[in-house]
Amino acid sequence: MVSQLLSSVSPSKTMTDFVHSLPCMSSLSSLIVQPLKLQQNSLTSATFSSSSSKSSTLICSSKPNNGRAPMDGGRPVSRNRKKSSYGTSRRSILKKSFTQEQVNFSFPVTHDPHVGIIGGGMAGLVCALSLEKRGIKSTVFDTGNHGLGGRMGTRKIDPQPLIFDHAAQFFTVSDPRFAELVDNWLENGLIRQWQGTIGELEVGGQFVPLPSLPPKYIGINGMRPLADALLSQTRMVSVVRPCWISRLEPFNGMWHLSENGKPCGQFDVIVIAHNGKCANRLLASSGLPLIARQMKKLELSSIWALLAAFEDPLTIPSGAPPFEGAFVKGVDSVSWMGNNTMKLFSENNSPHCWTIFSTAAFGKKNKVPQENIPRATAEKVETAMLEGVEAALGLPKGSLQKPFYSRVQLWGAALPTNSPGIPCIFDPNGRAGICGDWLLGSNLESAALSGMALANHIGDYLQSCGGRPEEFAVGLDNEFHSIEGHDIGQFSGLDMESKQLQHFN
Repeated sequence: MVSQLLSSVSPSKTMTDFVHSLPCMSSLSSLIVQPLKLQQNSLTSATFSSSSSKSSTLICSSKPNNGRAPMDGGRPVSRNRKKSSYGTSRRSILKKSFTQEQVNFSFPVTHDPHVGIIGGGMAGLVCALSLEKRGIKSTVFDTGNHGLGGRMGTRKIDPQPLIFDHAAQFFTVSDPRFAELVDNWLENGLIRQWQGTIGELEVGGQFVPLPSLPPKYIGINGMRPLADALLSQTRMVSVVRPCWISRLEPFNGMWHLSENGKPCGQFDVIVIAHNGKCANRLLASSGLPLIARQMKKLELSSIWALLAAFEDPLTIPSGAPPFEGAFVKGVDSVSWMGNNTMKLFSENNSPHCWTIFSTAAFGKKNKVPQENIPRATAEKVETAMLEGVEAALGLPKGSLQKPFYSRVQLWGAALPTNSPGIPCIFDPNGRAGICGDWLLGSNLESAALSGMALANHIGDYLQSCGGRPEEFAVGLDNEFHSIEGHDIGQFSGLDMESKQLQHFN
């Protein structure tokens, strides 16, 4: 049924038209954005008190303060401020997450709100774009040394240059709201359809091409340029990178962000747009135990990435087309292999740059601290993954050509294996939210939809001037469930086609 629907789409139609033609999607409305108009309120100072109940609460009340929080050396100070009962002395992040005080901002929002977004991947960037459409300014903090993007990572190795997409390989579209965004990227030349052959490669060399529909999209010259270009035309979004926000501190009606003691600004609302142990550490002593509790439920896979450049094309199985990407089946050390050179430039005379991903099981079995990978482990993993490529292609053992360039990288927090199945999480008392692909699945579309949802939720909350917080709490107690997909993520439409191929073969 799905394949029939897809095959009936006219090539002249936009992606939005294509998605709206699907019966299951036609009832969804496109994203509607309106300028935000807020009542003007004076900036407030804060007082702090402990609740009489077992769990303490940090309360920010309304007191005029001439529009600024008092600062001493860039850090907030207060004579009446009570020393927090949580901090670095706790034995574990988990313990701190459940015993910390809850922040409760009880004052009206400021007339010109500013949102701090921690994480510059797809979710954080789309959240910033969507906030701007609502008339709300934001600042995006990202740790990337080379650029924005998170999982939209592209590595360029000079002087050749060699180019590798070393995280997200491509994406598909199923939701009208994401389709509208994709149409805009197409019009602005940020992405294009991937026309090359991709399929499933069984151990021993049996290759089965996947259907050309649904359309598959890639960034021009790699995924990272898409991320860098997303905010190029914005006027209300600032970017700070590389910056690793290490502390969130509520004071004087605002969130104060800092990096190793260095102040990074103060914000009315904060957004956590990344995950893993760094996010857990950040939330452990932030005053947001409800959000911290939900984040701790998240389970993430570990995936090894091998970037390998070969002088000559790899030997393709007899009878198989010269594929550009393949989901590998039956090999423990490899789940995906993609030819970046052919995908991005369609060139045969250049070095062939392949991105090879391990299975999640292999990643778990060979997991080490990704910040300090032992040389012996790196060599072991590279050898096993190259042997896996050899087995997948059905080549005699030891016959695979040696790459002239190679690099292994561990994605220790690669992809979610469970999810609450909601677009975003928001704590109105703490004026903080979470967005990310893991809330809906494990792909770029889920990340974008999550960023949109949180931005609009924050816009509605700010438009209410912070009143009626009980109406804006979302996702703070949802249960998580397991999610399925390829080891490198989920691809709407493509997953169903893959299952149909398995059924009929």
